[in-house]
Amino acid sequence: MRIGELAKRAKVSRDTIRFYERHGLIRSDVDPEAGNSYRIYPEDAVLTLDVIRDAQAAGLSIADISMFLAQFMAQSSEAETGQGFLEAKIAEVRTRQEAGARFLHMLEQTKAALDRAPQDGLDEITRRGEA
Repeated sequence: MRIGELAKRAKVSRDTIRFYERHGLIRSDVDPEAGNSYRIYPEDAVLTLDVIRDAQAAGLSIADISMFLAQFMAQSSEAETGQGFLEAKIAEVRTRQEAGARFLHMLEQTKAALDRAPQDGLDEITRRGEA
């Protein structure tokens, strides 16, 4: 598929695709049927872009994503290094999830406290501040 179709299917911009391609995260080939330099992308590029998006949301850098994709696609022959990398990233993501869960709980508690606060009391405080 061409870049426009990939961008539409993956819900990313063409510039994003080009950026990932420059960093070696996705690949393309020259379209042999076109008489110009149009690039074509494999079907699995949509899945790869989804994985990249999820990895970025989890806090991985482009370098980390590149290493992860090498492991994910079984392209790396350095199994021991890859295992250590994956274990470290799993721990990092778990830590972020725990911190996010704690913050979410705090937000929910704050909202619940505000929902329970008597509105009349807040109005009185506001009026005193204006007087």
